[in-house]
Amino acid sequence: MRLFLLPISTRRTFLYAQRLHAASVKTDASYIDRGATWAARKWSEWEKKESGWQKKVVGYGNHAFRRISYEEWGLKSVPPLSNRRRQEQAQSKEQVELLFPKDVIRREDAVHVLRKLGVEREGLHRRKMLWCLVGMPITIPFALVPVIPNLPFFYLVYRAWSHWRAIAGGQHIQWLVENDLVKPTSSPILNAWYGQAVGSSQPQQQQQQQQQQQQLPRGVQGRSRERLLLTQGQVRDLSKSLGMPALEIELERAIWQVERAIQKDDDSASCAEAQGKKHAAASGRASRRDKRADQQS
Repeated sequence: MRLFLLPISTRRTFLYAQRLHAASVKTDASYIDRGATWAARKWSEWEKKESGWQKKVVGYGNHAFRRISYEEWGLKSVPPLSNRRRQEQAQSKEQVELLFPKDVIRREDAVHVLRKLGVEREGLHRRKMLWCLVGMPITIPFALVPVIPNLPFFYLVYRAWSHWRAIAGGQHIQWLVENDLVKPTSSPILNAWYGQAVGSSQPQQQQQQQQQQQQLPRGVQGRSRERLLLTQGQVRDLSKSLGMPALEIELERAIWQVERAIQKDDDSASCAEAQGKKHAAASGRASRRDKRADQQS
């Protein structure tokens, strides 16, 4: 396994695990993983259909999958830590390579960033997994509908499995960090990509940030504006450069989600700015009225 820290923006990083030994992964796969593989194969078959309810289900499903957080997808890419894998790694002391761009993440911070990504969402996934398990019995009456499968039940099953995989991936990350089995390594490929993205826009970005800071309300000033470091147009070439075609769809989803989050933050900041100006104008009018009243008295 090889780990990647891929900054999507100046504040958000995507974690991705590349499995290096596909044959051993198939051998160690649990019944749950084999079931997930079967479901993915069946889903792919439905996608190829030209019409019918299967095609509609795939359309709605892909729309829902795109809204599953990219952090969850990243943790799911990390394989669960089985007892066999734990013993082998503990005995061999073989470190897992952690690749990152040095122009965005410092070497001394890489392991800290990795640990944070593995820990921060564990409680959230546990709560959501429990809610999915609680909701499964409620969906049983949908099985009475003829022809169409019990889609709500299968969706909750998938989401429960997805949360479990995210928890297991995060625990694997924590175990690697606690046992000093992570080897942070600056990647020449990532350095080339991110070095160009960071360096080319840095002077212009600093000027824009200074102008934006002057326009923000006083309580918001001092916070640098978040900006994207990767764009949708770069995803395919970056995935090819790293030799990971499967990474393309993961990065596309992550960038789409971060773009929406940044836009939402910008809208909130603009709203706060407008309210601040409105409050300042109202205070100015009240002050002028008070002065006129004092002069008349």
